[in-house]
Amino acid sequence: MPRISSARVEDPPQPGASDFLVSAPGRVNLIGEHTDYNDGLVLPMAIERQVELRVRRRSDRQVVLRTAREAGEITLDLTTTLQPQAGHWSNYVAGVVAGFQKLGWEIPGFELDVDATLPAGGGLSSSAALEVATATAIETLCGRELPREKKALLCQKAEHQFAGVPCGIMDQFAVTFAEPDHALLLDCQSRAMRHVPLSREVAVLVINSGVKHRLADGEYARRRITCQNAARILGVKSLRQVSLKQWHGMKARLEFPEHERARHVITEHERTLRFVEALERSDWEAAGDLMYGSHESLRDDYEVSCLELDLLVEISRGMDGVYGCRMTGGGFGGCVVALIEPGKTDAIMAEFRTNYLGTTRIDPAMFVTRAVGGPHVEIDPA
Repeated sequence: MPRISSARVEDPPQPGASDFLVSAPGRVNLIGEHTDYNDGLVLPMAIERQVELRVRRRSDRQVVLRTAREAGEITLDLTTTLQPQAGHWSNYVAGVVAGFQKLGWEIPGFELDVDATLPAGGGLSSSAALEVATATAIETLCGRELPREKKALLCQKAEHQFAGVPCGIMDQFAVTFAEPDHALLLDCQSRAMRHVPLSREVAVLVINSGVKHRLADGEYARRRITCQNAARILGVKSLRQVSLKQWHGMKARLEFPEHERARHVITEHERTLRFVEALERSDWEAAGDLMYGSHESLRDDYEVSCLELDLLVEISRGMDGVYGCRMTGGGFGGCVVALIEPGKTDAIMAEFRTNYLGTTRIDPAMFVTRAVGGPHVEIDPA
């Protein structure tokens, strides 16, 4: 079982801060997909793409929200009970504000200008980054801190109640607890975590398929319900409680789609453990094979991939300098993540672009990233 590690002390909020900047990173999940809400293991890392908030205190009880990606502004009235607005980006902020209000925090009015280097709908957890950044802004405005685990859980609850996405804890924990140059091995059952060093002998390449996913359209929720049904039929609280050895004696009880969904979750748990072991012994080929196995399982058993993601993974196979590649995030679009040789980055990116663009007519955005730390506050010098 992963051991609890010492955690980085987040930048403390500045009491009474008026104008300041908050940034929170996105994350890419190296392996362990759709296992978090099944109490399994996940291995995300925070990336060098982020959500950025410019915060200005107001003298009234209004919260004014603006984003560089849309015209106009949204106003939240802190003297009323906040309610979600169907399908609107402001729900991620409103849900966090509402969560702090329920804790009894006296939140002053403020203005929030949102910008991001993260693609929305790319599977890189832009929503969790916005939630955690908002929570950090509220801490700074109030001059106090919420324990980091409670902060991550508050953000997860905001996504459930205001955005309508029944996500697990991975994204919010990955953003909140991120350490530079480490991935986070998180046990979603016990919430134990261990920071796993990432060697400079390999690099992480993220490629955006250019296809946006929408997790609130029901497919994500259906996968979760199906896994719950499978666990009930198997007589366990969650699929995490079924080992790979036990699975072979129990799988005949299930039919489609419960059988396939459960098979992915149970085998993905095993792949995550083996992937961490491969990283720790610098066996990049073994780690890459496990990434390909993860993608095949997500494509065939969990059915959350798409033609564009499958194409990117197929392009990677046999490519010089690529150890492994898989879809990452909720699926139905978004990004793939690849483990590559650092010295061959330019050639690898060029080959991906040529082959993908030639087939799909989509020029894929891509970047190499190192693992970075969690949210950061900077007092605005202006």
